[in-house]
Amino acid sequence: MAITNRTDALDRVTLVTGAGAGLGAAFAWACAAEGDTVLVNNRVHPDRPSSAAALVEDLRAAGHRAGLDEHSVEPEGAAAAIVGSAIDQFGRLDAIILNAGISGPAAKVADSDPADLRDVLNINFFANAALVQAALPHLQRSPAGRIVLVASSAGLHGLRGRAPYAASKAALIAYGRSLALELARTDIRTNVIAPYAATKMTGAQDGKGDPRLSPDRAAPAAAWLASPACDVNGQIWVCGGGTFRRAAMVEGAGGGSADADTAWLARNAEEISDLAPYREMEGGEAAFADFYASIRERD
Repeated sequence: MAITNRTDALDRVTLVTGAGAGLGAAFAWACAAEGDTVLVNNRVHPDRPSSAAALVEDLRAAGHRAGLDEHSVEPEGAAAAIVGSAIDQFGRLDAIILNAGISGPAAKVADSDPADLRDVLNINFFANAALVQAALPHLQRSPAGRIVLVASSAGLHGLRGRAPYAASKAALIAYGRSLALELARTDIRTNVIAPYAATKMTGAQDGKGDPRLSPDRAAPAAAWLASPACDVNGQIWVCGGGTFRRAAMVEGAGGGSADADTAWLARNAEEISDLAPYREMEGGEAAFADFYASIRERD
């Protein structure tokens, strides 16, 4: 997944949220290495130095251009403030990589607190949606606006003991694919990544973890999707350890009968549950059209 033919790289400004460490910092480094000016966003923890400020210093020391934003993403008005910071510092915004998020407490659904679900959704989904809306007017002015939403394979497959986290990432995937459909006729491209990396959020403390899953080995996916060289839209990329693969929601051919009832389903469930040959749909409208066409062909 080489990043080539970057046009106007010296003028591009990319916002990376949650960039104080881990994946976000790796995304910032990858974009900076490709020539982007990077706005590093991360909240400030009262009990420790600003990790975002330290990253900005390191980027500048390495000869890259970087700016600092220390807003938390979830408070009212934060999205406008973060985007405004990019415009105030650099006068433009070309790409956003929305990485800020939390895992929330681990608990089975039966034992969980509904407040935890709201907290996770507020940061992982609603804050990101607000950032997209705040950034859109500026991305529309870019010759190659790019939106990269950082989700998780948990949003594709579920995750035992982390239902709020999985639900928030699934919502982000559906939001991103819907946004891609809405903006398909513009110069903006929206895609989603589901990264695997050994970070504090995934339990790797003090840099310990499988070195094959270091965050920098997932970062090329984010930098590529944020670049003008990449024209794909509405896709989901799983990445980590220097390995990249596309994921998708699919539907099988299925089957049916005008007289189908529960007994018919019981007799035929094994056969019609087979996903081969599968269909990958562009969106909900296309999925319904395909489903309805199968009914018309049968009846």
